[in-house]
Amino acid sequence: MTFIALGINHNTATVDVRENLAFSPEDAARALKMAVESDIAREIAILSTCNRMELYCESGARIEELMCWVANFKAIDADVVRPHCYSYSEHEAVRHMMKVASGLDSLILGEPQILGQMKSCYAQADQNSTLGSHLHAAFQQVFSVAKRVRSETAIGENPVSVAYAAVSLAQQIFSDLRRDTALLVGAGETVELVARHLKEQGIKKILVANRTLENAQRLAKGFDGEALLLSHLADYLPRADIVISSTASPLPLIGKGMVEQALKIRRRKPMFMVDIAVPRDIEVQVGELNDVFLYTVDDLTEVIDENRRSREKAALIAEEIIDEGVKKYHIERQALGSVDTIRAFRDHVTQLKDIELDRALKALKSGQDPKHVIERLANGLSKKFMHEPTTSLKKPGTSSELLRSLKQLFSLSESRDPDN
Repeated sequence: MTFIALGINHNTATVDVRENLAFSPEDAARALKMAVESDIAREIAILSTCNRMELYCESGARIEELMCWVANFKAIDADVVRPHCYSYSEHEAVRHMMKVASGLDSLILGEPQILGQMKSCYAQADQNSTLGSHLHAAFQQVFSVAKRVRSETAIGENPVSVAYAAVSLAQQIFSDLRRDTALLVGAGETVELVARHLKEQGIKKILVANRTLENAQRLAKGFDGEALLLSHLADYLPRADIVISSTASPLPLIGKGMVEQALKIRRRKPMFMVDIAVPRDIEVQVGELNDVFLYTVDDLTEVIDENRRSREKAALIAEEIIDEGVKKYHIERQALGSVDTIRAFRDHVTQLKDIELDRALKALKSGQDPKHVIERLANGLSKKFMHEPTTSLKKPGTSSELLRSLKQLFSLSESRDPDN
């Protein structure tokens, strides 16, 4: 049996391929049971996120067999999957799991959600009874290392995306976003990501303004928000504590006069504004107003670049922590292997003993001489115990290491020349 990590991720496969290999919770539960029942793996867990799909398993199958099994389960041609797959074995498989759980292998370096997804992957395998002693030990070491990386480095402390940086700045100005309303101008990917981060932070209300009402409604619906046309911006601006804008407009959409009027209606209650657009959506002069905190994409880029450098330094420290974790796993794996071997050895000896004891008891019951019965019992035990080891040692090419191990195990002394 070999411990294997097999998968695809955002670096090796397009979203089309990743979508075809994605596992829903129901799919994963079915696949876990099927893998064990079909003997493709003795222990197995499946991690499936928007950026990766990975199997972690204790298996006697070859990598190619595992890959074909996944392709077959998802009803995809193996030739489509093969070019995008990567695999790791034994300690390198565990090292890969540690890097994934710590956010070192993520699209955004240090992103925190992956550790929770890895824990869900572990819990699902446990729930479906496909988590054995080896996989359990690997996951426990992975979680321990990921926790150290999070607590001992700055890998996930600072935002490294424009959308996340904008929301983080908003949190610094407004202590509790649950009481605030955000007006998002535009309906593109960046604005959608901003909306998601705001929703995760518990924002009270999201307004979405766009040139096309249908697009605004589509985005607003996903976050229980309210949609409006750009032409109604002036009417809704007084309701906004946070304004984040990202459109393709060639001219500013929000002018100094519009914001000034909104502040009067708000009775000078502060507004936080982030202009992510290039060209700008918000007039530069808006920043001159009291009670307005205006940031541009350049302000965020400086923060993001510095934070990225900070994360890269933290990643180097994280790699050292992972090295320590792999070494610890190796030691624990050896110890676990020793326990299994000792248990198997004891079971084997007990089986030999039971056979000879049963034979001796039957002989005594039939009235045979107890002395002869005991002698046969002792001889039978010694012969059965010695047979397999002696046969193996007599084979040509027996390693000197095996002979040394035998001498050490049984404290055997070197044979001496009878003439001396």
